[in-house]
Amino acid sequence: MNLGRRVGRGALGALALAMGLSTGCGAPAPLVVSDAAMPPPPRPALDELARARFNVLAVERHLPLFWDADADGDRVLDPDELVVVWQGVEPTRRADWAAKDGFTERFYASYSALVAYAKSLEAPEVLGGAVDRTALLRRELGQGRPSVVRSRFLGASAEARAIVEHVVNAARLVEELHAEQQGTLAMRARIAETDTLGQSVFYRNQGPWCVAPATESDPKCNALGEGEKKLVGVYPASLQAREGFCDGLKAMPNAEALRHQFTVVREAPEGLVAVPYHLAYASKMEAVSRELAAAAIAITSPEEAAFKSYLVAASKAFTDGSWEAADEAWAKMSVHNSKWYLRIGPDEVYWEPCSLKAGFHVSFAQINQDSLKWQKLLDPVKGDMEKALAALAGPPYVAREVSFHLPDFIDIVLNAGDSRDAHGATIGQSLPNWGPVANEGRGRTVTMTNLYTDADSRADLEKLAASALCAESFASFTSAPEPQIMGTVLHEAAHNLGPAHEYAVGGKKDREVFGGPLASMLEELKAQTAALYFTDWLGARKLLDDKTVVETHVRDVVWAFGHISRGMYAADKQPRPYSQLAAIQVGVLAKEGALEWRAAEKAANGADLGCFVVHTTEFPTVVEGLMRDVGGIKARGDKAAAAQLVAAYVDAGGAEEARRTLIRERWLRAPKASFLYAIER
Repeated sequence: MNLGRRVGRGALGALALAMGLSTGCGAPAPLVVSDAAMPPPPRPALDELARARFNVLAVERHLPLFWDADADGDRVLDPDELVVVWQGVEPTRRADWAAKDGFTERFYASYSALVAYAKSLEAPEVLGGAVDRTALLRRELGQGRPSVVRSRFLGASAEARAIVEHVVNAARLVEELHAEQQGTLAMRARIAETDTLGQSVFYRNQGPWCVAPATESDPKCNALGEGEKKLVGVYPASLQAREGFCDGLKAMPNAEALRHQFTVVREAPEGLVAVPYHLAYASKMEAVSRELAAAAIAITSPEEAAFKSYLVAASKAFTDGSWEAADEAWAKMSVHNSKWYLRIGPDEVYWEPCSLKAGFHVSFAQINQDSLKWQKLLDPVKGDMEKALAALAGPPYVAREVSFHLPDFIDIVLNAGDSRDAHGATIGQSLPNWGPVANEGRGRTVTMTNLYTDADSRADLEKLAASALCAESFASFTSAPEPQIMGTVLHEAAHNLGPAHEYAVGGKKDREVFGGPLASMLEELKAQTAALYFTDWLGARKLLDDKTVVETHVRDVVWAFGHISRGMYAADKQPRPYSQLAAIQVGVLAKEGALEWRAAEKAANGADLGCFVVHTTEFPTVVEGLMRDVGGIKARGDKAAAAQLVAAYVDAGGAEEARRTLIRERWLRAPKASFLYAIER
């Protein structure tokens, strides 16, 4: 048999291709059909799959395709409606699938295979013993709605296209770096090419484990099969086998080095040792460095001098660990001196069980000039904002001079590594978390303005809000981006105010006082509570109108419902910071009368019995009290009081659990946005 021939023509071949089955002699059939010696098969009509169905099936078959919009409303996929998305590997180009004069044969063959696959789902018995696993993986993927973030550079300058090319190449390498941190790098090769469900789950989740709410606790839901234990790569497996190993690190003689954010822990003859990232991952770090250096070389325009300096500094940091020097260059970029935003390196710690080690990520974006109006609004009062938080937090914290940059608005081009989440995406961030730039308030804060703004995301959010809110509160709800942006701006600004990560009480910083996971949750709770507090604070000073204040509060409550629906803990028992802070806020608002449950009243959708009313007039008093409590906990390093908050609103049963369960049930009716990135260049 000629194993070089690509088979699969005809109905049986198309079905086998669609289902990832073998067509003979044990050789897996490729998804794409090509045979230059034979005439192409008849082209399918492109109206057999509705837009939403096409996008779901493309994910299940791990195809880099997305039907962006049915712009002409004819329910037929047209070439200008097709988007080719990034999948973290060597990219396929749009030209492989579509051209100005129509689709390629590769696309037609893949579309036919998708149609055959859709029909095969009506007869699951053909999959034999694979039915259970297939159903679980499909259920996992089905809890995410593919949503594309599309950036176009086809008409850009040669300099811009070169920058994009090298940054995207660096992002692919950072995906591998973060996979090595997570201990998953070698796992992907174990998934067969024909197992496209497994490949898609692995790519979306950056590992084989299911993470969506309805499937994350099922051990059978795994791209590699049941029993694959989750061990991160930044600590030895033997260490992770010990109960309470995170706390155990504190007792080590070299605890400071072992717990440092930019090191991995390794076993050595003398015991546990800390190895800096640039040495532990030397070959990949050097490869990223080369791409960043090449991007810097491509810049010749003087107006991008600040960006070029950052690329050079980041390139160096990947080879010698000079992250603080890279931060200095990064902090000098702004909305005024570059049209680009890039953060590449190790930053956030939420991804690993001890919340100590910084995860490698890429956030690449273009600057959106709309941020200037918010900067003009908040710049004159940020000193007063610091004094207000300091007064609420109380001793021993005292107000300090603050010089942080207020949020720049950015339009995301690509998230990779620790920034690429299975569901949703970060919509605001303040960095860095450590070092002189952070300590002196010279970091950068950004708000991502082009996420969740598509028609599909807004429609889903409106349905969810209508299922939970009573009509009188739903009347003040809007899916428009402005209230979300407002809340995000204040949240990120607040990370630079009051007692933050680098604040020390009794000579100890928050991670030492509270432990990594609790410290992370408290800092996010402080920032989000400050966002609620400053909304009214700005309204009282007539810097925001009453309508904006009310809409922002209602939107913030809906935001909290979304995070509560994810559950308080991941399947591996790791706390979810945003879910826990949301439960605390909603619990306090309900207890103090700012959020009312009306069991006998129908929700705004007219279908669900029981709904919430948001009493925004009660917010100033209730939120000020919560801000005083949270600020004081951080200011005093009061771990016992922090634990009480968690016990009362996160781990409590009774009415608290009933509320969380109801929110979760209504919110999980709709899939969460799962972002795909299309970079047309």
